[in-house]
Amino acid sequence: MRRGARLDLVVVGGGSGGLVSALIAAGAGARVALVERARTGGDCLWTGCVPSKALLAAGGLAHRMRHADRVGLTASEPSIDFEAVMSHVHAARATIAPHDSPERLRAEGVEVIEGEARLVGPGVLVAGGRERRFRAAILATGSEPVIPPVAGLAEAEPLTNETVWDLVERPARLMVLGGGPVGCELSQAFARLGSQVTLVEMAPRLLSREEERAGELVERALRADGVAVWCGTRLEAVRAGDEGHRTTVERDGRSERVEVDRILVAAGRRPSSRGLGLEEAGVETDERGAIVVDERLRTSARGVYAVGDVTGALPFTHVAAYQARAAAVNALFGARRTVSYEAVPWATFTDPEIGRVGLTEAQARERWGPRAVTADFDYETLDRAVAAGEAYGFAKLIADPRGRLVGATVAAPGGGEAIAAVAPWVARGARIEELSRQVHAYPTLAEGPARAADGHLRRRLDTPRTRVAARLALGALRILDGVAARRP
Repeated sequence: MRRGARLDLVVVGGGSGGLVSALIAAGAGARVALVERARTGGDCLWTGCVPSKALLAAGGLAHRMRHADRVGLTASEPSIDFEAVMSHVHAARATIAPHDSPERLRAEGVEVIEGEARLVGPGVLVAGGRERRFRAAILATGSEPVIPPVAGLAEAEPLTNETVWDLVERPARLMVLGGGPVGCELSQAFARLGSQVTLVEMAPRLLSREEERAGELVERALRADGVAVWCGTRLEAVRAGDEGHRTTVERDGRSERVEVDRILVAAGRRPSSRGLGLEEAGVETDERGAIVVDERLRTSARGVYAVGDVTGALPFTHVAAYQARAAAVNALFGARRTVSYEAVPWATFTDPEIGRVGLTEAQARERWGPRAVTADFDYETLDRAVAAGEAYGFAKLIADPRGRLVGATVAAPGGGEAIAAVAPWVARGARIEELSRQVHAYPTLAEGPARAADGHLRRRLDTPRTRVAARLALGALRILDGVAARRP
């Protein structure tokens, strides 16, 4: 690329949204640069999806060893070398990192600029210590953890999803603040790896955005793993010490003291939009600091788009990539691709997993009242789950009054995989009975949603009217059979 040439596209941020945007632009032959202040790969690779699932894999195997008697084997207590587990986590990141590396980007034709970026005017950005002009820009700067303003918490040097991977010793007593997906996943992983975990959640239940039954299922699983789950509880203060921290929590209307070694904060995230020069560039943000975008991912500044967590949309890696596929084409070619989140699936990787797409039952009831349609299936009778010694959980389908699918939850082993097969049906508003006709390999865990649809279809057919109609039809067929039999 000619030095000083105007860029067709500049991308700020090297996470999922930024990487996909830059690679699409380079593949189209555009002059594109990606600016990253830390390391390419973003939260997903370094502090989110990849390391957390590697840790969960270790905890999950330890759990299966303890419960091997479910399938007729001798249960045993695993010998856990936490340093070796963390080496596995780091190795997983290192294996995947080359795919997201600056070297790979440069090989694909992307100019990689290391450093901070700041918009300084229409079509102008300062990055890497020099000014660059651009025709279009995509902001993909992600989000960062929020530390609650609790007295003494900062002095205790709390862990977050960004720093927990630096641990070399397992915390003997760990307090986790936050009962959302991250808090539940890490609570379960550390408990299964031998930590004494206390999970503190201010809301009255875990996973408050999911089906209530799903949150209850995960809470029971966490308690079975030895986690002390305290919902409706608020951390009041922390007194940091060299030999541990004394915390004070408000629980059931009274204060209690809890001694812990480390505190892990998983109490939410905020968009990383500060220091980008947004106000000077005319890019509007909301009260949380999220960049405001329309359905085409356009910001209020001409030629500037945004994708990923910084937009305040669903905070998932696959959503950032989905947005990027639309934003990159729109920014480069003036296309009109839009995004919709009504049929985007996601998963919480606890055991059991919680796969979700579209509306919950409560949301459907708010919209249609008792006319909303639901169909459930319990995994305790799913053949594959029974055979695997994992017969627990459920699948729930949600439909509008006309029976068209608007949502689903699979809270069961393999729920994150099963929900992927349901999402396309929700996207096109298929009727529940259509899902019943989908053919699955047998036996698989992904059959659960189809079995829920089967049950719904049986209930629809098992009515006095349909039974009378069936008897009449069968009677007519028998008469016709008799007539045919008497013919010469």
